[in-house]
Amino acid sequence: MKAYKMAALKRAVLIVLMSAMVVTPSSVRAGQAAAKGTTPPAQAVDKVNDDDTDQAQKQEEAKQRERERQEREQERQERERERADRLYEKGTRALDKRQYEDAAKLFDELIQKGGDRVEGAHYWKAYAEYKQGQFKEALATYESFVKGFPQSRWMNDARQLAVEIQQAEGRPVKPEDQADEELQLMALNGLMHADPERAWPLLQKLLESSRPLKIKEQALFVLSQSGSDKAREVLASFARGQANPDLQLKSLEYLALFGGKESRQTLEEVYKSSDDKTIKRSILGFFMIGGDRDRLLAAAKGEKDADLRGEAIGQLGVLGARDQLSEMYQAESEEKVKRKILEALFVGGAADKMIDLAQNENDPELRRSAIEKIGLMGSPKTADALVKMYANEIDKNIRRKVIEALFMQGNAKAIVEIARKETDPELKKKAVEQLSIMNSKEGAEFFEEILNK
Repeated sequence: MKAYKMAALKRAVLIVLMSAMVVTPSSVRAGQAAAKGTTPPAQAVDKVNDDDTDQAQKQEEAKQRERERQEREQERQERERERADRLYEKGTRALDKRQYEDAAKLFDELIQKGGDRVEGAHYWKAYAEYKQGQFKEALATYESFVKGFPQSRWMNDARQLAVEIQQAEGRPVKPEDQADEELQLMALNGLMHADPERAWPLLQKLLESSRPLKIKEQALFVLSQSGSDKAREVLASFARGQANPDLQLKSLEYLALFGGKESRQTLEEVYKSSDDKTIKRSILGFFMIGGDRDRLLAAAKGEKDADLRGEAIGQLGVLGARDQLSEMYQAESEEKVKRKILEALFVGGAADKMIDLAQNENDPELRRSAIEKIGLMGSPKTADALVKMYANEIDKNIRRKVIEALFMQGNAKAIVEIARKETDPELKKKAVEQLSIMNSKEGAEFFEEILNK
């Protein structure tokens, strides 16, 4: 019964507000008089101001639609990349399970889709066909790869695989070979602990062979557990790209776990020299895990690729680098980058800076974005800031955004005060609309107060 009464109150208040905004015959006559040139000067000024406000709002809405379109396109590309990554991972897992027929189909599907992973997909498809004894098909896949990607970093691995395929033609593939490889790796691990000097050339030979990725990654793991300078040097050589991209990524990961000044320096060198976004994005993640603010800041300031720059800025936010991000914001002129910094400041919990931007940012869209983020922060400090901001603000769109931010904080008390004092019908209606969906005690009391007048 109480819920029914509350709903009735809301409907009644909204009807009252809407009726206050209905066009009356006198207003129609005033509009007709204006058309005949008899509009009083004050009304004419009001009409011009309203037209200007409408035009500005339309421009802002157009900008918002364009920004949303760009964001949707970026999200679509990101989804495509994620789907390709998942498909690639499914293929490599199939290889690890020796499900070579399934692996070949998965990598062929990825080849048909195209994208960043297509070169590696050619290599692993040829490898899966080779392991099934489909030598002609494997060589055809190799030839297609050579023709399509003559400068690929997979080329050395692919050529070595092609030699093995050609040598294997005419004889069956031994299914026990894979088991032998795993046994050899176990022996190599033991030898690495007992006599590292004898193990080095064997490890090097394994890493440079056409063995499965899983075996090579395990060999790299054996290296990373050594902890010696020589092991770090070998990892660094593979991290610099002296292998296929899959092995490079794993080398970078183990090098980051290896730690130390030299390892971090190598990661920085690879970042600066690489043009592979996947590699660079991974290194930014390793910088964040290692708490390396200086290198992330250098990437955030100097990276030319907008996506990677945004990634570096986001990682700084995760690390809580508020001062560095604030300095970047002040020096930045591009709106898109500023928006990324705003998001990072929000992630880093920089309430004071967000409040400052919400009050003083000259760009209306960035200012509204800052207000929205404050609404999501939900602390007493941000709540007080929003209330003061509304009281001192004259821009209707900004005031509307403040009401929305107070709604996101669940601050019904503040919205009731706005609804009581506000003289602008649209803003008053906005406040009441927000109250009507909050189901708050303050809102219910306010509705009864209106209806009892």
